[in-house]
This record gives sequence, structure tokens and C-alpha cells, in this order.
Amino acid sequence: MYRIEVSLAEQQLRLTDGGTELGSWSVSTALNGAGEANGSGCTPRGAHYIRACIGGDQPINAVFVGRRPTGEIYSPELAASHPRRDWILTRILWLCGREPGKNRLGSCDSQRRYIYIHGTPDTEPMGVPLSHGCIRMRNEDLLDLFSRVSAGTPVDIYE
Repeated sequence: MYRIEVSLAEQQLRLTDGGTELGSWSVSTALNGAGEANGSGCTPRGAHYIRACIGGDQPINAVFVGRRPTGEIYSPELAASHPRRDWILTRILWLCGREPGKNRLGSCDSQRRYIYIHGTPDTEPMGVPLSHGCIRMRNEDLLDLFSRVSAGTPVDIYE
């Protein structure tokens, strides 16, 4: 069974199958570090699963707002016209926590916090925590990952 592991310390995402590594990619997690509280801007730790795989029919660099494609394709010109946007591109893997009281329900719910694995502009650095809580990936890397996983795939996020 496929499993995603995200190391906050290493800023790495690994896809495994029965303990065998199938792929490893550099990511960018939260600038604010690890944490589960609503409004913290932190990346939540613990056991999760993919609740939904969004955007499979969209082109690379498709722009999403509220988990819906806007019809825009990311470009430097588009970025210049929207300098404060937190760019969610290409695909979304929406995460749901598995641990009530830690990352599910109440004031620490990963799904209600809209924690995703998603694409980001290629100009954004990987291997450096800079996100608002989500796990950012290069668009080409995310396409590879997205093609291998499905809703229900376990995701473990750890320090």
C-alpha cells in the first residue's frame, strides 16, 4: 500500500510502498514551523490521509482558489498583477487528520484548516520552510506524485 511520509526537519516528501521508497522530493512546509492549532500557520504533524485529489483534469500551472480552478495559468505577469496571492497551482491533495484532539476535530482540524499538498511557482525555493501551513511541491514533482496516489492514501507528517 502506498504511503506518503513528510519530514519537516529534512523538508522531504517520500512515497513508499510496503517500506520500499518509490520517490523522494524536496518540499517547503510552514514558515511558522510545526503545529496543529487553527490559525497558527503551522504544518500539522501526525497521521493523515488524502481526503480528495483535486485538479486531475487541469493543465500544469493551473491556478486554484478555494479548491476550484480559476481558469488562469500561472505566469510571471499574473504574479506581478497579484503580488500578495498565496499561489496554489497544478493539483491539490487535500489532507484530513486521523488523530482526534491532535489533527482532527475541535481547534486542531487539518481538513478544516485546508491543509494541502499543492504546487507552487517554480521561482519558490524548495527545502526551505516558507508556506502558510501547507506542503508545497514543484509542479512537475506534484504531477508525478498525483499520478500514483488516490483518496485514502495515508500521509504521515513528522519532525
